[in-house]
Amino acid sequence: MTPPTNAWEVRLAALWRALDGLDEADFLAQMAELLRELPSESAVAAFEQAAAFDSTGHSDRAVPLYRRALSLGLTGERRRRAVIQLASSLRNLGQAPESLALLRAERAEGPDHLDSAVDAFLALALSEMGREREALAVALQALARHLPRYQRSVTNYARDLVEPAS
Repeated sequence: MTPPTNAWEVRLAALWRALDGLDEADFLAQMAELLRELPSESAVAAFEQAAAFDSTGHSDRAVPLYRRALSLGLTGERRRRAVIQLASSLRNLGQAPESLALLRAERAEGPDHLDSAVDAFLALALSEMGREREALAVALQALARHLPRYQRSVTNYARDLVEPAS
């Protein structure tokens, strides 16, 4: 599979930056035009098309494309984003248990700069399933990593939400 060129990535980034200033049909048309430059079996193309549908409120159209991108061997940061976004779309479609399973597995993949995003969507999936205390604990643990102070206290409070007192 031929990866996209740097120039293509720059044009893609510009299109994503323009999203809020374009109407849905124009954005999707411009994305389709850009994606036609990639091979038909491109994992990147499937992912970016899925993300475009997702960002315009079409989770139902995004899910099969995220799955396709992953099955085609999407790698790197895009792979992690695809899992997060697939899980979010599944939750939006009423499939919170599958969303939760994907995010828990992704959480075990090892740390990177998207860990807090994984946790944010994990908290949303837990909340959707009626597990609000656990969701709050996950969100607080994610937040604690970014606090300039009180990390230990917030982490302990988060743990206390889900572990019975001894």
